[in-house]
Amino acid sequence: MLTNEQLIQIRRDLHQIPELALEEKQTQKYLLQVIHQFRQDYLEIKTVSELPTAILVRVKGSNPTKTIGYRADIDGLPVTEKTGLPFSSKHDGQMHACGHDIHMTVALGVLNYFSEHQPKDNLLFFFQPAEESKNGGKLAYEQGVFTGQWRPDEFFALHVTPDLPTGTIGCRNGTLFAGAAEVNIDLYGQDGHAAYPQRANDMVVAAAALIEQVQTVISRSIDPIAGGVITIGKIQAGTIRNAIAGHARLEGTIRGLTQTMIERIEQRLREVTTGIGQSFQAKVKLEINQGGYWPVENDPEITAQLITYLKNDSAVNYQETEPAMTGEDFGYLLAKIPGSMFWLGVQDDSQLHSATFSPQEEAIKVGIDAIVGFFKQHM
Repeated sequence: MLTNEQLIQIRRDLHQIPELALEEKQTQKYLLQVIHQFRQDYLEIKTVSELPTAILVRVKGSNPTKTIGYRADIDGLPVTEKTGLPFSSKHDGQMHACGHDIHMTVALGVLNYFSEHQPKDNLLFFFQPAEESKNGGKLAYEQGVFTGQWRPDEFFALHVTPDLPTGTIGCRNGTLFAGAAEVNIDLYGQDGHAAYPQRANDMVVAAAALIEQVQTVISRSIDPIAGGVITIGKIQAGTIRNAIAGHARLEGTIRGLTQTMIERIEQRLREVTTGIGQSFQAKVKLEINQGGYWPVENDPEITAQLITYLKNDSAVNYQETEPAMTGEDFGYLLAKIPGSMFWLGVQDDSQLHSATFSPQEEAIKVGIDAIVGFFKQHM
């Protein structure tokens, strides 16, 4: 069995080699080296050409009635690390700023346990590339990675959070993470001289009107109890102060707690942009890209079983958490395969995705023990 010291070293090794979406070659090589050191009696390891940096590991059960899946994301972020840690990232401009090094280490710890203690049911471990961008979960599903004996009947995953005390596990039934979609809006009118506005069609004015109208989508078209978000985070228009801009581009994001809500927000956004186009005699191009970043909607029955176990485990400090508006592509997999996701507390003053994020490593063993215990009971 891996010791706590070995697990921490694995985490630190992984922390030093973050790689961006679909480029996780060094990470995959390291993971395979560790997995091949485990007892292989019950293991079958698989890589797939359709998603070259992914790894699947099947643990054969002694008397299986189902296959339980566990997913760990493996990619990093385009963030320059500023933690000052002796095991900081060796890859310039890349960092495990979202805790995926912890995610992978916990998964390896759970896999290591069941490589030495054969489970009753089959287990499937999915080390997934491209969670932060390029929706690796959706790619894997659409490319047929989960077929035959490689398809889980249930799927589980965790995500670290600096907002919970170290080792605290948080979960809830229903939506854990919101779904997220990217929004790009281009407005095309007619440029011209600032002194002759009647001869031009000003897209700065049109963009301003559009931004105001977009705010009413949430305030007047969405149930205030349910909640939703549209943020226009970037706007580009014009090149000089005394010229009228004939083009404006807005970029933003949609967040919603259910897929139905996201689709409702998208519908209203299309209607608003169409109306602005007609009002300002402008050509409007709207692009909405959600990809695999669907809401993480936990299965009611499975999650109830998980929460009951966590509440009854004296070694676990369980806390029911509120939904978060952050996005996670595990939501797409949960829309196809029932399962549950939960938080693992790694208390830190810095937030996820920040250059100074430094999760507490004591949480690793807590996460492993809780997952192992639940899986043994759940079989």
